[in-house]
Amino acid sequence: MQREAQRTEPKEKKSRSREAYEWVQALVCSVLAVVVVFTFGVRLIGVDGHSMVPTLQEGDRLLVLNSIFCGGYEPGNIVVLRKESFLPTPIVKRVIAVGGQVVDIDLTSGTVFVDGIPLQEDYINERTFTTDGTEFPLTVPEGCVFVMGDNRNHSNDSRDARLGTVDTRYIIGRAVFLAFPGPDNEAKVRDYGRIGGIG
Repeated sequence: MQREAQRTEPKEKKSRSREAYEWVQALVCSVLAVVVVFTFGVRLIGVDGHSMVPTLQEGDRLLVLNSIFCGGYEPGNIVVLRKESFLPTPIVKRVIAVGGQVVDIDLTSGTVFVDGIPLQEDYINERTFTTDGTEFPLTVPEGCVFVMGDNRNHSNDSRDARLGTVDTRYIIGRAVFLAFPGPDNEAKVRDYGRIGGIG
């Protein structure tokens, strides 16, 4: 009986060691998978400023699909870009037009036109009454996009000659999900009802 007990004891130890090894292996693989996904696939980027109000608030955290996986951009996409000659930090804007399209702004009505068609912009904070010195109509060069903030009269975007139309190589990626909301008002309340798909 004593010998049998001695035989089963090492087996139990081996079984526990094997189980611990498998748990550690699973944990390491999970951590590596998360690192790879967030290095090459997606990343979290915070919204800084009020140029995308009401769609996005300052402090919102966006899940951004890296540009190599985007397969191009379409009007309406919310993108994160960085052009260091404009600003050293990434900025969040909405794509209004892509290469080959013509953008025009009627300052009397505040309407934005793309290829002669007025945009139905239920996402903006107010109509567009500033051009920031850019002359319209403007044809977007191939390989570029024209971007604007949703808070139109309080946004530095493609209307500003320092940014202008944006070469898509400056785009970090496309925002696909509001992962964590920033504070919505002076009371610093976070509206978790805003979490979800965007643009």
